[in-house]
Amino acid sequence: MQMVFAAAGRRIDPSDSNPARFPLSNVALVTERIRGFFQAHPATIIVTSAACGADLIVLDEAGRLGIRRRVILPFDRDRFRATSVSDRPGDWGPLYDRLMNEISLRNDVIISTGATDELAAYAAVNHLILEQAESLARESGECAAAVLIWEGRPRRTGDLTQAFGERARERGMKVLGISTLD
Repeated sequence: MQMVFAAAGRRIDPSDSNPARFPLSNVALVTERIRGFFQAHPATIIVTSAACGADLIVLDEAGRLGIRRRVILPFDRDRFRATSVSDRPGDWGPLYDRLMNEISLRNDVIISTGATDELAAYAAVNHLILEQAESLARESGECAAAVLIWEGRPRRTGDLTQAFGERARERGMKVLGISTLD
């Protein structure tokens, strides 16, 4: 049975990150894991954001496999690129630009509005990702599930990836995981 997946996960760690959550050196490993995940769990649609790291890898691999992609951003593309894509190690900007152009052509980019501070904006995006996945699953007669791409250790406070998983479980969604560490 094919699924609609809501996806969320870690951004690439800053250079001085301790503890490691998603080091740049693990990009190839995580990419392979995501590819394997989609091969084992056929999907028709992926709903996620587009930050450097897990989100962009999910979007790129889904595109390679012909899976429809829907992106939810907390604010306009340029501001998001500056604050969530090109602010970490790695050359994520060109991938982001290419993917956003591809996905925009299908009218599958949604810009969330209303939240004024960044943390509230990102939390609102998590809510919208889950809501969109459930709505698209209902429309297609499929099931919605969530996938977390992370190391499995929540931060002490304000961990949006952990919160995403909790909200998905509260909605009755199955939650699967892909590790960002060796």
